[in-house]
Amino acid sequence: MKQVVVQIKIKPGEVNSPGAIRNEALKTAGLPDDKNISTRVLRRSIDARSRKPHFVMQVAIGDPESVEQKSSVFTPQPLNGKQIVIAGAGPAGYFAALTLLEHGIKPIIIERGRTVNDRRKDLKKIYTEDLINPDSNYCFGEGGAGTYSDGKLYTRATKRGNVGRILDLLIANGAPGDIRIDAHPHLGSNVLPRIVSKMREDILACGGEIHFNTRVDSFILDGDRMTGVIAAGNTIKADAVILATGHSARDIFHALADQDIKIEAKPFALGVRIEHPQPLIDKIFYHQSPRHENLPAASYRISTQAMGRGVFSFCMCPGGYIVPASTSPGELVLNGMSLAARNAPFANAGLVAEVKLEDLENQENPLCALEYQANAEKRMFAAGDGITQQAPAQRVTDFIAARTSKSIPKTSYIPGVYSAPVHELLPFIQSEALRNGLKALGKKFKGFDSEEAKVLAVESRTSSPVRIPRDRETLEHVQIKGFFPCGEGAGYAGGIISAAMDGEKCALAAAAKINE
Repeated sequence: MKQVVVQIKIKPGEVNSPGAIRNEALKTAGLPDDKNISTRVLRRSIDARSRKPHFVMQVAIGDPESVEQKSSVFTPQPLNGKQIVIAGAGPAGYFAALTLLEHGIKPIIIERGRTVNDRRKDLKKIYTEDLINPDSNYCFGEGGAGTYSDGKLYTRATKRGNVGRILDLLIANGAPGDIRIDAHPHLGSNVLPRIVSKMREDILACGGEIHFNTRVDSFILDGDRMTGVIAAGNTIKADAVILATGHSARDIFHALADQDIKIEAKPFALGVRIEHPQPLIDKIFYHQSPRHENLPAASYRISTQAMGRGVFSFCMCPGGYIVPASTSPGELVLNGMSLAARNAPFANAGLVAEVKLEDLENQENPLCALEYQANAEKRMFAAGDGITQQAPAQRVTDFIAARTSKSIPKTSYIPGVYSAPVHELLPFIQSEALRNGLKALGKKFKGFDSEEAKVLAVESRTSSPVRIPRDRETLEHVQIKGFFPCGEGAGYAGGIISAAMDGEKCALAAAAKINE
């Protein structure tokens, strides 16, 4: 039987019943319940537009062979004597390494931070001792920033690479198979570490090298060609260099500028972390509270326009926690994370406004957006006690009204909060855009701007404030041959999946170049 695909609706009470799904699919296709007919769910999403949220599924129907899922696998080849340095062990770096191994090229990964499990010790010190390790924190270390930020696997960049292959390799390394069918899959910050550890084992077993606690200091240039890096004082020569250091490696951007390697300022977004009780978010977006037990904690992706710029949610964490994501002492940066169950009592998200290049002084300086970002983070830290990672906070109603809150509702942010005029601490343009944007969002989503909601500042690491320009076809840097800027830090990706796909693309481009 030739495969057909149907779309069906399933009530929350039946979503875990394969029999109910099969019956509905066959009924929709007008087919009998024949034992020789197989079914397989291809896609699963939630439609919460009505008062009765339900699941929408795409189901393949056909003979067993036609509906069988065909998965990508990792197929390493014998090493051919060539090697490429990869700076960064996040998703871009690790997927680049796996791709190189499939082409017989040895990856030498340089990672400034510690292994994914050792990172936990440094995260704990942020809470217990107010100590920020500038090389091992929520942004830096094995697995990259996404490892301890919920592990969201959703991307809209489906034309940039093979999303299915990335998901298959994650599943092969221990991720649950549901990530292949969920419309908005996630892994949770308690699941990702063991997946990352397994990927490391595969890279090492196939002949790759990984150097932890090793920071790239500068780049080795031979005329207009990059031939390696200086890392921790050591010279590491290579046939090419893939730079996958993430959006927060400011020292790398400075090192590139110091060596006259072209970089350019890039627009980004800046704002607050907004937090609500999860039952309130369930009520707003599912139209019910408590929600059905088979419905996950409600999430949202919302946007509006205010003051001539976009205001939008970013990195939404249902049933999650706000965490301190600073990468240096003397700054305050916030992010969000969730565990796999997403069952914590609060929901949080970045709520940010565009930072346009015309907002900035010294626009000819390629680091002007980075400096704007850094100044906002330093201002937030200085507003507090100048010692801890306590965050300035404000009720949403007071933020909109531009008044300091008399009290702050309970929050998931463990270092603690204090009442402050967040509307004054933020850069004026972004503050005004957020205040007006929240008014509009409150009208559209009743309760979103309630007394129970609060904003904490600052959410500033939405994307890289720098772009490292590369050739559209070869993916090499526009000025330096053998240099492949990659992932979020280069300004070409935004999230685990898109960074992983960019890592694969850059590895393929580098392999093709050195094998010419």
